[in-house]
Amino acid sequence: MPERRHIAVLGGGAAGFFAAITCAEALGKAGSVTLFEATPHLLAKVRISGGGRCNVTHACFEPAELVKKYPRGGRELLGAFHRFQPRDTIEWFGSRGVATKTEEDGRMFPVTDDSATIVDCLMSAAARAGVSIRLSTAVRSAVKQGETFQLTLGTGSIEEFDRVIIATGGNKSSGGLAIAESFGHSIVPPVPSLFTFHITDTRLSDLSGISVESAAVTAPGTKLKTDGPVLITHAGLSGPGILKLSAWGAREFAEQNYAFPISLNWVPPHTRDSLIKALSVVREQNARKQVTTFSPVAMPQRLWERFVIAAGIPTTTPWAHVSNPSLQALATQLTGAEFKVDGKSMFKDEFVTCGGVKLSEVDFKTMESRKCAGLHFAGEVLDIDGVTGGFNFQNAWTTGYLAGTACAG
Repeated sequence: MPERRHIAVLGGGAAGFFAAITCAEALGKAGSVTLFEATPHLLAKVRISGGGRCNVTHACFEPAELVKKYPRGGRELLGAFHRFQPRDTIEWFGSRGVATKTEEDGRMFPVTDDSATIVDCLMSAAARAGVSIRLSTAVRSAVKQGETFQLTLGTGSIEEFDRVIIATGGNKSSGGLAIAESFGHSIVPPVPSLFTFHITDTRLSDLSGISVESAAVTAPGTKLKTDGPVLITHAGLSGPGILKLSAWGAREFAEQNYAFPISLNWVPPHTRDSLIKALSVVREQNARKQVTTFSPVAMPQRLWERFVIAAGIPTTTPWAHVSNPSLQALATQLTGAEFKVDGKSMFKDEFVTCGGVKLSEVDFKTMESRKCAGLHFAGEVLDIDGVTGGFNFQNAWTTGYLAGTACAG
């Protein structure tokens, strides 16, 4: 091993930057860190995440609870989160002048509500640590000769490094996956995670923008079940309740070519039976009121009207005239409405995948490959994904930190 250690980091996203900064700060003058980014843009996903505010992490400080938010990778991340977790992320950014705040749902943002604050912090930290950044420079291939990695760049030139960190993200066109495969790694085929559902249904048409604070969402025929706010969009359904289901069911939904049924209980904790009883009481006590104008459940009025119509009840019917079969049909619509999903859309511009480098082939203490010594991984290039952006960023910070620390050690 030469006196000065030379480290290459592939990928200019959150994980790549965090790995490069951590490594360069630990190495000091004992080595150099070069970050390669194939595109002209650095930290692209950081800039657009959280609607341009960057949900940098999540206020979940118990590793055992935190890992439950990862449909894939939770088991492997448990030990990793004991070494670097959201509390460390907040401290890291805070010590570099970026204060964070926690929103009601636990998502954490910079107090500036501007992702540029996070981007600027990472860029400054990289510059201070002496990271050399090479934009529009793809790494086409890598081979290992003895203890040295030879990287062939897009220009055709070859450069040598002592260690390599692959942090190129989870996109199936990611060059990092091909390089990992060339070193003998198994790649779990990447498919989208975190997406909205396309649904064409008269119960939802022209209700874009209406949301329900808490709904329970299931995929019949599977064990998949989530809950949370649900938003009606011009194309179908979105919101945290839907996005979580898309993450947990990412692999199954891809296999079904995004055509599958879902069922929604719009009024939990009510069951069909408990709601029939509640509606029967409403019928007795509000006999003269119209069904469509008097809703006994917490739900936007226009959506309630749609379910009344779907239950076959004429809109001008007074509660006294609602028959038992109609009451049961209404309860079914509200607690077990089935919809047919016929496609998906990316959630805003946040492209998250499940799939990537097989986790059993990586040592999560150091993020080092079990196939090739000196090769490390960080971020979404691994088969890891979280249920929202903040959890995906925490994976990037944690694995980047561990990979960077190991390469400097």
